[in-house]
Amino acid sequence: MTTRVLQGRMLSTAGWLDGELHLDDNGRIAAIDGRLAGAGEPARYLLPGFIDLHVHGGGGVDIMQGGGAVSHVGRTHARFGTTSLLATTMTAPRTELERVLAALGQHSAMRATGSARVLGVHLEGPYINPGKLGAQPDDAVAAVMAEIDYYRSLAPLKVLTLAPEIAGHHEVIRRLSADGIRVQIGHSLGSYEDGVAALQQGASGFTHLFNAMTGLHHRAPGMVGAALAHAEYAELIPDLLHVHPGAMHAALRAIPRLYCVTDSTAAAGMPDGEYQLGSHTVTKCMGGVRLADGTLAGSTLTMDQALRNLVQIGLPLAQASNRLSLYPADYLGVTDRGRLEAGAWADIVVMDPQLAVQQVFVEGECLELANA
Repeated sequence: MTTRVLQGRMLSTAGWLDGELHLDDNGRIAAIDGRLAGAGEPARYLLPGFIDLHVHGGGGVDIMQGGGAVSHVGRTHARFGTTSLLATTMTAPRTELERVLAALGQHSAMRATGSARVLGVHLEGPYINPGKLGAQPDDAVAAVMAEIDYYRSLAPLKVLTLAPEIAGHHEVIRRLSADGIRVQIGHSLGSYEDGVAALQQGASGFTHLFNAMTGLHHRAPGMVGAALAHAEYAELIPDLLHVHPGAMHAALRAIPRLYCVTDSTAAAGMPDGEYQLGSHTVTKCMGGVRLADGTLAGSTLTMDQALRNLVQIGLPLAQASNRLSLYPADYLGVTDRGRLEAGAWADIVVMDPQLAVQQVFVEGECLELANA
């Protein structure tokens, strides 16, 4: 078996090492040969590939378009260091969700050349509170297990966002959690007590923390308070638009394994203009994506920029990297991604000292970034 060798400062599971990372012919890391990193600035960093658990689109394409949209989105985000992701749906009528999930089930079985690996689906809605839609279309319904089981037969469902205060949703949380699906609290008008109860029933995270949920007040802590007081995991959008850096620091201090997502739309990696987000038309302008009434509607964020933003607000690079790779992998129970160690998939982001992407490897494939 032949091996390829990458050299640089590596964020391994043993910490920062200077040395060589060996890739085998099967897309795995064969070995790591390094010494404890020195004090000087390296020529380049080797980081675990980013894992984005909330992706609606990119490169002008929306996941809800179905067909081959997911491959195009996967290639777009791979340019920015995302080596695996969850294709994320929007709230929509059942017939539309059936169509999209059937397409995602077909296209997630195999990884397209030059694309990030699609690990499965994040079903964001339709089981949300119609009074807290955010940028979701007005097609919210109460969850029914028979319907969810049908959706699961169409595509690998890994994460489901719901509002726990809706009648019947506690039983759904218990059932899905017992089956290993990560149930997240989001798009909710529920109270602090509703959030605590949902966590006790098996809910495991919070969708885009702070956004589209009841906020923190010292006499009514809300869903944000439940997350800050009790959550082990939650997702956060670090585009510096959705959440103020001060609130980010509060969450980083309170939630041990807070991880970051892009909540990216078709506008990610594209110029200013109009794009689709489910049934909505959204506008990219001044670094954000909004509905006509000004509501934030997903983001244009990419994971390499998320890393730079975290470092900019004061996180050490290793901690920032863990929140984009190790923690989301652990959240899904994936043990061979999100880390640099022998036997893991060779999902690697090579970055210069300014944290600009130089190379991306997905399962050992070195991507052609200029042509992505």
